[in-house]
Amino acid sequence: MNKKLLTAGAILGVLGISLGAFAAHGLEKLVDANAIKSFETGVRYQIYHAFLLLILGGTSFVSQKSKNIIFYLVIIGLILFSGSIYGLATNELSRFDFKNIALITPIGGLSLIIAWLVMLIGILKLKVD
Repeated sequence: MNKKLLTAGAILGVLGISLGAFAAHGLEKLVDANAIKSFETGVRYQIYHAFLLLILGGTSFVSQKSKNIIFYLVIIGLILFSGSIYGLATNELSRFDFKNIALITPIGGLSLIIAWLVMLIGILKLKVD
């Protein structure tokens, strides 16, 4: 068991569900339907990666070194990917223009993809069938 991964997964899950509820019930009067759809994309990816961290934290099919790398890639990826999507979707509600930092969204997505690749490499290195 890896408490750091399990804790991060649980926190990301709580935040993801809370943000999803906010999108469904709080944003609908403040932004248009396209913005809500974008916001929900950020939530969906956050929840997917919360599950990834929970699974990794409770298993031993990947080395601890790989788990640490995956942890940091997921956290950075979610901040850049989901975080920027949240900002862009609610841009009209803020004084900060998130369109100025929209280029960080694909960098965050790449970080998430690399996290999955690190896990795949870790699985392929297993010496069992």
